Amino acid sequence: MKKIIKFHKAFLACAILSLLVIGFGLFGFFTKGLNFSIDFKPGLIEEVRIAPAAMEVTYSGEANVTLDVSNTAIDVVISGVGAENRTQTFTFGQNNTVSLMADALNTVEGVKATVLGSATADSYGLYVDSASTTRLSDDAKVLLYVPVNGAATIDQVRSAVASVSDAQVKELGTEDARSFQIRVGVSDEGSSEELLSSIANGLNTAFGAEKVAVVKTDFVASSFSQTLARKSILLALATMLLIWLYATIRFHWDFALGAIIALLHDVLIMLAFITWTQTEFSTTTLAGVLTIVGYSINATVVILDRVRENMKLVNTKDFNDILDKSLTDTLNRSIITTVTTLFAAIALLVFTTGSINDFAKVLTVGLISGCYSSMFISMGFISFMRRHWEPGENANRVRPRKQTARKFAEQ
Repeated sequence: MKKIIKFHKAFLACAILSLLVIGFGLFGFFTKGLNFSIDFKPGLIEEVRIAPAAMEVTYSGEANVTLDVSNTAIDVVISGVGAENRTQTFTFGQNNTVSLMADALNTVEGVKATVLGSATADSYGLYVDSASTTRLSDDAKVLLYVPVNGAATIDQVRSAVASVSDAQVKELGTEDARSFQIRVGVSDEGSSEELLSSIANGLNTAFGAEKVAVVKTDFVASSFSQTLARKSILLALATMLLIWLYATIRFHWDFALGAIIALLHDVLIMLAFITWTQTEFSTTTLAGVLTIVGYSINATVVILDRVRENMKLVNTKDFNDILDKSLTDTLNRSIITTVTTLFAAIALLVFTTGSINDFAKVLTVGLISGCYSSMFISMGFISFMRRHWEPGENANRVRPRKQTARKFAEQ
C-alpha cells in the first residue's frame, strides 16, 4: 500500500511563510514601487535599423517624384504640372538584387540610382528611412538600405543612447532583419522633439548618420497608458471571477474560495518578485502573470478532483486524511508537470534577453509558486474550513449541523 504523506502538518507553517513573503512584497511595493515600462506610462517609441546604405537615388527634372518602398516592391510616383501622372512599380521578385533594382530605377527618365554597397545583395530587404523625405531631387537624395548581419548589437545601441535619461532598448526581428526599439518616458508630446534629436545625435555619432534609418516613431499619450493599465486590472479581476464561478459550480464554494486564495497568493508572490528585482512591468510581464493564473488553477483543479473522489472512498472523520491521500495521489503529477514546464521557462531565461527574459523570470517564479500554493495554500484553507467535517449525508457541508447531540437529548 502506498505510504500517505502527512501534508497537513505543513499547512500552518506554509501559511505563515507565505504571509511573511507577501508582507515583504507589499512593503516593497509601497516603498520602491513597480518598474513600469512605457506600455503603462506616457512616452516615446522609436524603431531604428543600423546598416550601411545600399543605394542612393536622386532625380533631376521638372516633375515631382517620390519613392514608396513596400514589402514587395518600390513604387516611383510621378506627378506635377506638365508631367504625365503615373506610378511605375518595380517588384523585388523581378529585380532580386540591388544592382538589378538600380538598373530598373534608372529606366525612369530623370532618376539616377547609384549602388553604394554590395551589388549582389538581396533587394527584397530594401528599406528607407521613414524620418526623411522620399521626394527625389538633385539636392534631396533618398538612401535605401539592406539589412546586414552584425551591423550593430543591442549593447552598442544602448551605449549610443546612454546619455538619454530612462532610455530602454530591445531587439526586434530576426538576425537578417534586425531592428532596435528605443523607449523613453516623456510627459508630453512637445518635449519628444528634443528626445528624438538626442537619440539621433547619439546613434549618428556611434554608427554614422548614413547608417541609421528610422523605421517608425510613435508617441504613447498618458490617456492611452492609463486606459491600458485600467483594462489590465479589469482583465485580471474578470479572470479571477470567472475561475471562482467555474470552481463553485464544479465543486463547492469553499473549494472555489481555496482555489482563488491560491491564485491571489501566486499573483502577490510574483508581485513581490517583480518589485524587489525591479523587473520591468510590461504587457509581456502581465502575460506571464496571467499564464501562471491559468497554470495554477489547472493544478489546483486536478487536486480538487481527487479530493472530491476520495471524499466518497475514504471513511474517516478527519478531513485532513482525505487531503493527505489526495495530495499523495497527485504528487507525482504535480512535480512532473511543474519540472517539465520549468525546463522551457529556464531555457528562455538563459538564452533570451529583453522582455522575453522578463517573461521567463516571472514564469519561473510563478511555476514554483503555483505548484506550492495548489498543494499547501489552497488545501490548507480547505482544511481550515472543513475542520468540523463529517462523512456520509453531511459530506458536502462545510460545517454540518450537530444533530447527534440534539437527537440524544430528545431520546
